[in-house]
Parts: sequence; C-alpha cells; structure tokens
Amino acid sequence: MGSAMTIKPLIILPDPLLREVSKPVERIDSDALKLADDMLETMYDAPGIGLAAIQIGVPRRLLVIDVSKEGEEKTPLVVFNPVIVSSSDARSTYEEGCLSIPDYYAEVERPAAVTVNYVDRAGKEQVLEADGLLATCLQHEIDHLNGVLFIDHISRLKRDMVIRKFTKAAKGKL
Repeated sequence: MGSAMTIKPLIILPDPLLREVSKPVERIDSDALKLADDMLETMYDAPGIGLAAIQIGVPRRLLVIDVSKEGEEKTPLVVFNPVIVSSSDARSTYEEGCLSIPDYYAEVERPAAVTVNYVDRAGKEQVLEADGLLATCLQHEIDHLNGVLFIDHISRLKRDMVIRKFTKAAKGKL
C-alpha cells in the first residue's frame, strides 16, 4: 500500500519562512514519515545532499541527508528533532551550497566533527558521531531548523550581495 512520493516545491531566498525557527516533531506517525519520504524524493530530484523540512515550507525539526557519491548505493538518513550535543575544536572548511539559494556556493568553516542526538524513523533515540562532509551537512541542515542559512557564516558584504541578488530575482517573478 505504498503511497506515491511527491516532489515538493522548494522555498527560495528571500522567503521569510527560511528565517523561522522550526518546532519539534511531536509524533513519528504516518504523516511524519510521509513528509520524510517526500523530502527525500525532493532532495534526490534537486539533486542535493541534505534538506530541512522548512525548505519545503514545513516548520518542523526534520531533516534528510544522503552524502553517498554518485554511482554509490543511496544511504538516506532521516533525522527527527536533532540536537548537536558536542562539536570538535578542530575546524574544517567546505564549499557549501543550498537548494534554497540556487547556484551560489561559498566556503564555510565549521567544526570538523559533531555528535548529534536524534530520533529515527522508528521513533528510537539515536546518537550519531559524524565527521567530514556528513558533519558539515548535519550542521548546515540543523542551522535551517534554527532559521540560519549558510550565508550567515560568510562575510557580511558577500551575504548582502547574495540577498540583494535573490530579492531582485524574486521581485522580477512577481
């Protein structure tokens, strides 16, 4: 009885929703799981390696990630109510992009490793120790749940330029 997955439209900068703080997912029920499946479908279609629920207009603390490389088997990770419980002192820099800020990339420095507590699809508490790209991706997506975008981690000058560009583009579509 599988329900078809749906690709959802992405919310794009400067949509004010992207600045909202998402609320916890209270129950991992069929609605929550359907949302997770739709998010995975949307992320793979984009294509991206991470997506927060707010990016499809749902202000809930849910994110999906898959950092597997092209040609590798997919390794989807569904993360409800994530909390970063510790971060390494060591830092790493990755060129980040965001499906809500299309075609813009910038180097962002973040802790190289994080430990994240979360609830999985089965409603079980999990602890994930991540480093490398996965750690960066988790931090980027958890930022979304707090209304923070990766451009908030770059220089103000660059950030203002990006916001201006996207605001202009959005006005052009009205």
